[in-house]
Amino acid sequence: MAKRKTDLLQGTLDLIVLRLLQSGPANGWELTQSIQAVSRGVLDVNYGSMYPALRRLEAQGWVKARWSVSANNRRARYYELTRSGHEQLEAERASWDRFARALGRILKFT
Repeated sequence: MAKRKTDLLQGTLDLIVLRLLQSGPANGWELTQSIQAVSRGVLDVNYGSMYPALRRLEAQGWVKARWSVSANNRRARYYELTRSGHEQLEAERASWDRFARALGRILKFT
């Protein structure tokens, strides 16, 4: 069966970004590359989705941003989790776990 690129729902992208930022600050390009690498190419996020998600997370107070210089010597905004972002990540992770267990039960239902 061939691999298929999967579109991400907004809430799922928020959870993924919060989880990746738990490992430390990153810019939008690094986050999109991490998503692709960690998912082994199954998940593909374009910049038109990533940057609105980062602005939304920042508006919620879950991430904060600062300007810095990237590895390729360009100016970039780096995002990092706030205390509230850590709390939101745990809440979203618990919600996702409940959803995944429920879906698993449905898929196993005979």
